[in-house]
Amino acid sequence: MVTIRLPAALFVIFLLTHSASGSYPRAQNVTWRSTNFKTILTWEPKPSADYSYTVEFSAIGRDNQKNPHCTRSTATVCDLSASLTDPNACYTAEVLSTPLLGEPTELTEFPNTASPRFCPSKDTEIDRPDFKLKVSEDKKKTTLYVSDPVTALFKDGHQQTIRDIFSDQLQYKVTYRRNKSTGKKVLYSKSNEIEVKDLDRGESYCFNVQAYIPSRDTDKQLGEMSQTQCSKDDNQSIFEVYSIGVIAAAIFLILLLIGFIIVITVVCIKRRKNALQKEKEEVPLNRV
Repeated sequence: MVTIRLPAALFVIFLLTHSASGSYPRAQNVTWRSTNFKTILTWEPKPSADYSYTVEFSAIGRDNQKNPHCTRSTATVCDLSASLTDPNACYTAEVLSTPLLGEPTELTEFPNTASPRFCPSKDTEIDRPDFKLKVSEDKKKTTLYVSDPVTALFKDGHQQTIRDIFSDQLQYKVTYRRNKSTGKKVLYSKSNEIEVKDLDRGESYCFNVQAYIPSRDTDKQLGEMSQTQCSKDDNQSIFEVYSIGVIAAAIFLILLLIGFIIVITVVCIKRRKNALQKEKEEVPLNRV
């Protein structure tokens, strides 16, 4: 007969419990990815067929919450955009390794991995803005009309822009240069309607725009740079406006048209001469 003393029994129970909870690997590389407040939590590895993941999150100093789409899930991403309702708060999240959905368990604690702290208004990346150009009649001023990028956040049924969230903290950085020149100039504006003055009349200028939030940490103050847009050059030669291929094709078509006209003209003249010659031959000679 084998007897197990109480301390030994407790040790066995501990081993069984530890083995059960430890059978689920912990999540690794828990990372926040966020652009325009579209915020995704990602981690590794892909779970096996034996377990799933559950995400819990909370604002600093508040109770944990769960996202129903990220509970007992086999995915390794969780979209928390709609859950992080206060863009000015800071959040943390935990990824728990849990049993599969519908599988019963007596465990109350599961292997978990915590995320870094994430503060949406300070950490989300800002996407590139769109803008339009308008050159003044005197050709000395160009006005940029910038559209605020929209975010993934809604308030009272309205999709918010970065202007709605950052308010007067938001500025735009404009980088511009004369077309085909490397020298650049920079200006900052708090307005969406930006005037660039004292430009050389008739010259083409190229512009880039990016969001600028000076209240952020230095490495996060600038958003993604927009696509380059250039104004028209009134002094452009035909070779600057059109490519060599287009010009060559146009010349070929013109020569082809001239050749066609010449051929038609020659054929018409020849037919006319033949008709006149035939008429002369058909006219009878006058009797002497």
